[in-house]
This record gives sequence, structure tokens and C-alpha cells, in this order.
Amino acid sequence: MLEAWLSDWRVKVKETKSAQVTFTNRRTDSPRVTINEAQLPVRNEVKYLGLILDKKLTWRSHIINLKLRQMNSLIGRKSKPTTENKLLIYKAILKPIWSYGVQLWGCAKPSNTKIIQRVQSKILRMVLIRKTNYMSVFVFFISLLIVAQHVSGNHVPIIRS
Repeated sequence: MLEAWLSDWRVKVKETKSAQVTFTNRRTDSPRVTINEAQLPVRNEVKYLGLILDKKLTWRSHIINLKLRQMNSLIGRKSKPTTENKLLIYKAILKPIWSYGVQLWGCAKPSNTKIIQRVQSKILRMVLIRKTNYMSVFVFFISLLIVAQHVSGNHVPIIRS
């Protein structure tokens, strides 16, 4: 039946590049699909147009695949580009990758979409936070604490011996 449809519509299918995925929540196996007398391999997930489709359509594999660690050298804290250029890299490269197919995988479980939100937040922090002198941050917080104690009238020594 499938072969007849393929020949009627003049569609050529390469059996070596094809796979069978049954989209269902049930545990039962579906009948094997054959094309040109060759059985297609059964897989739990398949990549189609850049989207990873798993058999339960949870999108977890696709979302986890969007974690792009190789961009660390371009937008990491120790990388050379300026903050403006890092932000441009984020907007031009990373954001389109994450938003591709969002109409499909955007309806995934919140536990799966929170993964991508955490990664986006982490990368935006990496882009926007420059190399910091931690001693200056420490001095800033100590001075802030002194001002807060002075305003409140509680004069508690900061360093106790």
C-alpha cells in the first residue's frame, strides 16, 4: 500500500536513510514497515528538519540538544568580544536556534521547557557579566553593610576577633 502511494506520487525513498517511529504512549509494538522489500529500522527518535521527534512527542531530546556548550569560547566570561558583540552573537545565532520549531515543542511539559529557560538565563548572564574583580565586589558589599548598619543604628562589628 505504501509502495503504491509512493509510485503514484513519484516519490523516491532511500531505505538506508529512512526509519520507523510510531508516535504513541502505548507500549504495544506496531507492525514493521517495508519499502522495496527492505524493512525499515525501528527507532525511538528521529531527526526531521532539525527537530528531534521522539515516540511520545515529549520534545525532551530536542530541548536537551539545544544546550550549546561549544559557544562558550565566543560568549563566555573569559572570551575576548565586547558585551555588545556577545549580545549580537546571542541574538543572531542562539536565539533563532532556540526559537526554531517553538510552535511544536513549546507545548511540551513545563519540566522540559524549564531546561531551555535555565540554559538561556545562564548564557545571558555569561554575555552580560564581564570579568569581575571579586575583591572590589567584596569591598562594595562590606561598605553597603556599613551604611546599612549606620542608617539602622545597629553598630555591630563586621570583623570579630
